[in-house]
Amino acid sequence: MKIGKVAEPILKRSVLKYLKPNNECKIKGAFVGADCAFFSNVEAVNGDIAGNGMLAVATASVSGEKSLEAAAHAILRATNNLAAGGSIPFAAQLHIMLPERYREIALKRIMEAAAQTAAELHITISGGHTEVLAEITVPIVSVTALGYKPQSRQDAVGQNNASGLEDRVMPGQEIVMTKWIGISESARLAQEREEELLSRYPLFFIKSAQNLEQYYSIIPEAATAVKSGVTAMHDVAGGGIFGALWELGERFGVGLRVDMKKIPIKQETVEVCEFFGYNPYEIRSDGALLMVTGEGHALVDKLAAEGISAEVIGIITDGNDKVIINDEEKRFLEPPRK
Repeated sequence: MKIGKVAEPILKRSVLKYLKPNNECKIKGAFVGADCAFFSNVEAVNGDIAGNGMLAVATASVSGEKSLEAAAHAILRATNNLAAGGSIPFAAQLHIMLPERYREIALKRIMEAAAQTAAELHITISGGHTEVLAEITVPIVSVTALGYKPQSRQDAVGQNNASGLEDRVMPGQEIVMTKWIGISESARLAQEREEELLSRYPLFFIKSAQNLEQYYSIIPEAATAVKSGVTAMHDVAGGGIFGALWELGERFGVGLRVDMKKIPIKQETVEVCEFFGYNPYEIRSDGALLMVTGEGHALVDKLAAEGISAEVIGIITDGNDKVIINDEEKRFLEPPRK
């Protein structure tokens, strides 16, 4: 298999077909485009979060030779998945795997970054597992994040049925995207390959690209979206915006029409992608969130009042065609390759 996200056909025939409930706890999740699972018949209590609702669980992992902030990034990805499902993250379990050659100081730095991220997100690192393995050459951090969806939020985002939001996503609704595409991957490239970029760009420009990581969390905009009555949300991460749009349509069995010129992108991302030969529409885009709503421009205004940049980029359509329009050019989206 190719490195990266497992292809959708493989996911369907070799993973999802084996995921079946084995107890009385009702599970909602495990389908294409779903980034977290929900468990009913659960009562959660966490500070002011209490009452009958649903426990939400999401997992993410990060690996890399230079990624001393691997745990921090994995926490952000896992909690973003929860937020996109309309849940409130409250805890995270960490599984840290280190190569034999790694020193304790590296582990300490990984945990310092993880603790800082958890504090910023107001969640608890509730435990996990740490081990050194001879079989790996770079650190691998896997995070399981726990969240809680109050009963009111279940109704607000329409996730009261096992298939998700299909009955609420309808033709004519607008697609809103927050922040910008490609910020996580362009920030990583700027951080890890700074010397190469210095051959063309000034240091202040590279630093600006590196600092895009401050926008990784989607928890604030997801909270605003839920209060605004959105009918669907989807985190833009692996596979980029093209992959996320495909998954959004596939998940709800609808078509979509998106104006490519409306998709927000930072100049730093444009330059970094051009330098390294990447397509900015297909790279990781942690920090961007897709939302479906009947009042797209009103939602954009509400997000702007919270200091969050957003844009109406398209609409939901009849049928199954997922189309990107760029002036006179029309592109039909295909399943993400990874």
